[in-house]
Amino acid sequence: MKKLTFTTYAKENGGRVTLLFLLFLLAMYELVTAGLPVFAIVCLLPVIALAVLLPFHNRMPIFWLLIIVNYFILWRGKAPMPIPASIPNELLEIVLIALAIINVQESKFERLGNVMLFSILVWTGFCILEVLNDTCGIGVDVGAWYTTARSLAFQVFYAFIVFSLYIDSPKIMTKYLFVWGILSLLAVFWTWKQINIGFNNYESSFINGIGRETHVLQGGTLIRYFSFYNDAANFGIGIASTAVAFIIFAITSKIKKHKIFFLITGIACIWAMFQSGTRTAIACLMAGFMAYVFLSKSIKIAIPFTLAFGFFVFILAFTNIGQGNQQIRRMRTAFDKSDASANVRTMNQKAMKKYLDEAPWGIGMHVGYKNVPANNKYTFMATVPPDSEYVFIWIHTGVIGITIFLICTAIMLLGACWIVFCKIKSPSLRGIGAGFCCAFVSQQLGGYGNQILLQFPNCLIFYGGLSLVYILPYLEKDWMEYEAKLLAEQEEKKRLKLEKKAASRV
Repeated sequence: MKKLTFTTYAKENGGRVTLLFLLFLLAMYELVTAGLPVFAIVCLLPVIALAVLLPFHNRMPIFWLLIIVNYFILWRGKAPMPIPASIPNELLEIVLIALAIINVQESKFERLGNVMLFSILVWTGFCILEVLNDTCGIGVDVGAWYTTARSLAFQVFYAFIVFSLYIDSPKIMTKYLFVWGILSLLAVFWTWKQINIGFNNYESSFINGIGRETHVLQGGTLIRYFSFYNDAANFGIGIASTAVAFIIFAITSKIKKHKIFFLITGIACIWAMFQSGTRTAIACLMAGFMAYVFLSKSIKIAIPFTLAFGFFVFILAFTNIGQGNQQIRRMRTAFDKSDASANVRTMNQKAMKKYLDEAPWGIGMHVGYKNVPANNKYTFMATVPPDSEYVFIWIHTGVIGITIFLICTAIMLLGACWIVFCKIKSPSLRGIGAGFCCAFVSQQLGGYGNQILLQFPNCLIFYGGLSLVYILPYLEKDWMEYEAKLLAEQEEKKRLKLEKKAASRV
């Protein structure tokens, strides 16, 4: 038997043993000379090294961390972070992109070449040029410009790259749908908790402070719930778009357990949408489903959908059914043309148009209510609530910017719809693509009514989801094999269950 010595062991296992032995000696030295805190830091060095090195071997945990962080980043129920809320998301996305570049042989960069990338680059390029916009005459502030540009353009660019590169197989895509569904169900559960158990301290601070005017209505008898989101409008529209996607996934899925999960998620999200009291959410829900009527390529689906939602609109617009429920009463005001809040928005937008006629490039992406002097010509534009993502873009980038944004958005959406309609043969995979497209339509309508389109967690979910549509043709062959395998397993379980049932009768 060979005698084991430190020299032999170190030779067989490389320099790692020597390094760990030296680290152990350093830890002992620091314990004696510097005390326990420094000793603890030295002991943590291997853990830190592993945290740095492990992503090079398995990058997916960082991707899943991004999905989870993105969902909870603006949660009112937690203590506010000492850094801007967008930083964790942005850092994780940049790390994922850097790791993809480092592992360039494994990353499928060829999948990025599509019209969505072209559209995003055009919009991002325009936002970069906006750094030179000094319409207000207060000078250029690169830091303030980047804060807005990161929100309007760079996060869309990051979401597109990350989703296109990291969801590269049917199994990962299915796992993503389940993770998204579970997060949505958690948001629904938290809404139920807020209704039946109450708000926690941080949520109560919001609802009784800056959120009171918009979230406590009708003399305090109607509360607009917001779950993990930063406000009820963001939650209501985001969860409505999620409902659109999961109902479509449920209709088109062939796997029974997937169908059941997707259907439960979709119905639960529709319930939560009503609890938000967000009137725009109803229009978003209907717009998403009506978009599916065109993408389904099926009369059998188109007719029931059209009839169901025509009946739904009729009930809300022309009857008093459900009038005893406060949330339904509030939703019904979405069809009231004399609604006061809608009229205020219209008046504000007319005033904005007069200013923006003289500022075709907008007031600048670095301009806000904090840095425009009171006597400045565009003070009104910097301080008026935009109440809409489109209006926000219009104010800061002008008619030129909003036109470019709308054209780029239309191109990327129509490109994705064309892929669903013409390039995908698998009905279930087409359903996944249609779900993402219709949810994106729903979000765009929400962006017209509220400032939620590029808000967390919506941007990553829905722009990332649309980017997935562009890689579905690459996955179709593997998807059909993956689905056939799951169907075979499903049939086998069904056969065994029937045999067991038949045997029990004997």
